[in-house]
Amino acid sequence: MASKHDAGPVGPVVSSAHLAQSSLPALSEVEFALTMTNHAFHRWMVRCMVAAGGPAMSPLEVLIVHLVNHRERPKTLADICLVLNVEDTHLANYATKKLAKAGLVKVGRTGKEKTIAITEAGAALCTRYGEVRERLVVRAAAHLGIDAEEMSRLAALLRALSGSYDQAARSAAAL
Repeated sequence: MASKHDAGPVGPVVSSAHLAQSSLPALSEVEFALTMTNHAFHRWMVRCMVAAGGPAMSPLEVLIVHLVNHRERPKTLADICLVLNVEDTHLANYATKKLAKAGLVKVGRTGKEKTIAITEAGAALCTRYGEVRERLVVRAAAHLGIDAEEMSRLAALLRALSGSYDQAARSAAAL
């Protein structure tokens, strides 16, 4: 008599089998992979920033300093929240205050709107982060042998799924 522990076909790799019992079990696999990837990516960002010589930061602070450095143009808090899909503006505002206190960004104004710009120290830190990232993550990812176009298609799929989850969240809030 076979037991449930005998070798045999393994179902989808998920964290919640009851959610995989749906009309699209593969979505549960994606959700579990996103959960694992999200946590690993957050750990990576925080540790990479320290390895680059930066202060201890939250994942959101790391994302914000890189975004503010992007294209060397000041960003508004609304820009930051929109691009990073941050719903809680106060979290982004708090993060920018901490980054300003650390000397990585500077706060200014354009009219009545608060702007956040990168400082020389912040830009230098982003450059060092990029160097550590290249040595540790980019090289490892390249060794996986995944085609760059395939990675771009995956990124597009994940952005599309984020829209589905955002719309579902709005619908769920209206129930």
